[in-house]
Amino acid sequence: MSEAPWDRSRCSVAGTLAVVGEKWSLLVLREAFLGVRRFAEFQRVLGAPRAVLTDRLTRLVDEGILRRVPYQAEGERQRHEYRLTQKGIDLHPTLVALMAWGDKYLAEDGDVPVELRHRDCGEPVHLSLVCDAGHELSGARDVLPVPRVPGGGTDG
Repeated sequence: MSEAPWDRSRCSVAGTLAVVGEKWSLLVLREAFLGVRRFAEFQRVLGAPRAVLTDRLTRLVDEGILRRVPYQAEGERQRHEYRLTQKGIDLHPTLVALMAWGDKYLAEDGDVPVELRHRDCGEPVHLSLVCDAGHELSGARDVLPVPRVPGGGTDG
């Protein structure tokens, strides 16, 4: 992407990073995708300071990425667990992309800590860029950014 005349103040990348671009937020999301729902479990697996974890969970709830659901163990006070909303579930490809990049460039000798597999057939999962016509793209060089005019049209 070069100097295309588009309004960078409305950049979706910057907007997304403002919501989930902090380390602990992404790690909370990772754990939520792995099935963690309760505060104590998030804290145990992440090792995040209590105040930081509280702040990140609150932010993700306020943004509509997680929702708080009450539960009560027998003989204990009511508490809340955190569940992904559809808005949160839609972030899954983002985390998979980050994981794939880390596996490719940070894993020593290709020794990756976890592999994602299709629940139905068991085959490894990977992300791909595909256009609306069904063509699989090899990467950024196959993508042309087209500035959009506010209101939905394209410029050009």
